[in-house]
This record gives sequence, structure tokens and C-alpha cells, in this order.
Amino acid sequence: MESTKVVFTGHARGEVQLFSDEAQIGKMDLAMMEGRLTVFHTEVDKAFEGRGFAKLLLTELVGYAREKDLKIIPLCPYVNAQFHRHPGEYEDVWFKDWHQ
Repeated sequence: MESTKVVFTGHARGEVQLFSDEAQIGKMDLAMMEGRLTVFHTEVDKAFEGRGFAKLLLTELVGYAREKDLKIIPLCPYVNAQFHRHPGEYEDVWFKDWHQ
């Protein structure tokens, strides 16, 4: 059984963690600053790749952002690609003007 959770490991640094049973099999590295979540990296253990687990991490991240009224800066290539492929699905949480 897979589960996900958002965990902040420091003042501003955190992870979205993915577990299969009791073992951590994936994560997203993030930081929170000024009402924005910056996502740097998504990683799923090689033995679990190709099963849609990165999408589970993204779903947890987006749900957390919506619940806390936060915007997401998608520096992670996976998250950035998903936001561009499905802009309508993520419009409410996507902070597009981060580089200006």
C-alpha cells in the first residue's frame, strides 16, 4: 500500500515523501518561502519507476498547496513538464512569474 505525506525537515526545507508499506520509495525536494513552494527534484526508486508514483507525489504536493493556499514554483523538470502539459489542472497553484 502506497502513501504520501509532506514533511518539513527544517525551517523552510521539506519533502513530499512516498512510502510503499513501510519503506520510503520516493520523494520531492522542496522549500517554502513567502507563500510559495519551490520544487527542485522528484525521485522514485528505480525498482518502482514507471508505475505512476511520481504522479502520486505531485498529487500530494498540489493538494497540500491548495489546502494551505500556496503557489508552486516548478523548478523540477518533472513538475514543470506536468504543469505545461496540463495547465488547466494546475492553474490555481502554478506561480508562473517566478523568474521576473
